[in-house]
Amino acid sequence: MNQINKLIKTKAFFSFLFFVALNVVSAQDVTTIKANNEDISDNLDIEAVASIFGESKDIEDFEKRLNDPKTQISNLDLNNDGEVDYLRVMETGTEKNVHTISIQAVIGKDQYQEVATIDVEKDSKGESQVQVIGNVDMYGPNYYITPVYPVVPVFFTFFWIATYHPWHSPWYWGYHPPYFRPWRPYSPYRYRSNVHVHVNVHNSYNRTNVRMNNNTININSNNKNNSYFKNNPDKSFNKRNPGVSNRSDLNKNRKSSASKKGINNKADLNKATKNKGINTDKGYKSSGKPVTKKSNSNKTKPSTKPKTKPSTKPSTKPSTRPSSSHNTKPTNKSSYSKPSSRPSNNYSRQAPSRSSHRRTRH
Repeated sequence: MNQINKLIKTKAFFSFLFFVALNVVSAQDVTTIKANNEDISDNLDIEAVASIFGESKDIEDFEKRLNDPKTQISNLDLNNDGEVDYLRVMETGTEKNVHTISIQAVIGKDQYQEVATIDVEKDSKGESQVQVIGNVDMYGPNYYITPVYPVVPVFFTFFWIATYHPWHSPWYWGYHPPYFRPWRPYSPYRYRSNVHVHVNVHNSYNRTNVRMNNNTININSNNKNNSYFKNNPDKSFNKRNPGVSNRSDLNKNRKSSASKKGINNKADLNKATKNKGINTDKGYKSSGKPVTKKSNSNKTKPSTKPKTKPSTKPSTKPSTRPSSSHNTKPTNKSSYSKPSSRPSNNYSRQAPSRSSHRRTRH
């Protein structure tokens, strides 16, 4: 008897080892699907930045909108800590007719990486013009977007007041405003598809290779505001994308490549990703097999007829008889699909017919 028990335990032990080994092999076969041609610049849409800048009340409100966990305008995680970087806003240049605003990712203690700047210039007519400049290492050289707002934001006039005080963000590494709750970054594909919701379609976003104000100081020369690319020179735009001039050129190449593959719009792109077994949800892992839905052939259709026929008579009599002489019994054919165990309340609340009224009038 003892030998039989030992034999059973030995078989159970080896079965358990086989089960564990099988799970390990299966886990190794799972690969993470990543979108092709991903780039750091995919994680901050300059048009979205320009859009919310025109909707802000002032520079402080603009910084809040950049870091709002609800809208998630940014998807940047330059320090790779698994959380989206806080973007601080600093007015770094102030001239008579030009204000320069720097957007910087906080990536460590006393470490900041400028990702874009905004020039606000007053032209000869006294009107404010805006231009958003992508960082050279992020978006390549000469990547400028000039937004045109149908209604000029009111706070633009503040810049030209003599008593105006430039905004300098008080937040830094480890010290964030209470509304900021870092979130995990998404895949660039999912970010691009979601962030466009926050781009105001009533604005115009003109791309140009000419900078509006050539006298603005180049903030990139300050190493304190260029920590990421200083420590990672191999990740600059020209190293990431050899032979590509800037972000605009990168977009053109992507569209041309997608067109050759038969992808001409978002619907085609979604169809292509599904056929490849790609799911854009955060943390998704796939074996590379196409995603197929389970067949519904095994499911039985619900019966269209009730199992029991409804009673042709109510189980209880109504408390009061209707004054009309019309037949109050329900017809043999039921108009409903489920039998009712109680009579309808219409029997006790039926209104007298018109003929009865006529007989009682004097």
